[in-house]
Amino acid sequence: MQVTGTVLTTRRVDAYHALTVVAPGIAERYRPGHFVSVAVGGAHTSMVTRRALTVHDVKSDYGGTVELVFTVRGPGTAWLAERRARDTLDLVGPLGRPFPLPRDPVHCVLVGAEYGSAVLFPVADALLERGCRVDFVLGGAGADRVFGAMRARRMAATTTLTTEDGSLGLRGRVTDALPSVIADTRADAVYACGPMETLRAVTAVAIEFDIPVQVAVEESMACGIGVCMTCVLPVIGDDGVTRMLRACAEGPVFRGERVRFEDVGTIPFDALGAPGGGARHAG
Repeated sequence: MQVTGTVLTTRRVDAYHALTVVAPGIAERYRPGHFVSVAVGGAHTSMVTRRALTVHDVKSDYGGTVELVFTVRGPGTAWLAERRARDTLDLVGPLGRPFPLPRDPVHCVLVGAEYGSAVLFPVADALLERGCRVDFVLGGAGADRVFGAMRARRMAATTTLTTEDGSLGLRGRVTDALPSVIADTRADAVYACGPMETLRAVTAVAIEFDIPVQVAVEESMACGIGVCMTCVLPVIGDDGVTRMLRACAEGPVFRGERVRFEDVGTIPFDALGAPGGGARHAG
């Protein structure tokens, strides 16, 4: 649904920005893993495309609020970072496919890199409500790029932090610490969000341990509703056929082992409908 939301609070979270917006309809329909798209620049802007933003928290306060987390990457997100309390935003959401949750209590490792970690906290809340054990592995380039460390420590059985410069936790990347966390916790499943290279490496570790992995991909999205086709990526279907799926509509959550990470940014020759015969191969 499309709503005009009022900004309730704004805050800096180390290197990131967080906006809490009153958006009752979106908050009511939200499930962990959903995202929202936000119009930027104001009524007379030349920036016509929306920005897809991660939902970090949803509360019933004021009829329903959503907290959106982002980093400044260009003029659109720079404009968002300048919003203040009582400003209004044009939001569409909740969008995308949320994380599937286990029916039974299992051990889950949640892996987040940079501000991708933000999407995992509603997942953790939902898993804990189902009696699951939750362990976090969070990382970033430096201490100010690790999102949610204190909150993770409050809610998880264990929290492992990594930084590439060694300024917080272990020196290295989340995937350096992941194998030992999976082994120590006897994990049954992995949930992950972060840059595509991180998700590729997390998926490889989960496959090595023969446990399922659900990933929320970070692909650039222009419309957020499946029309523009800018966020497509190659994903293998249940029938073994590769299709170019839209991260905003069929995702952003996918089974990690089904995403052809090595081919992201291309159209593989064997994909259904690809130039070079994907359709012929599919019969």
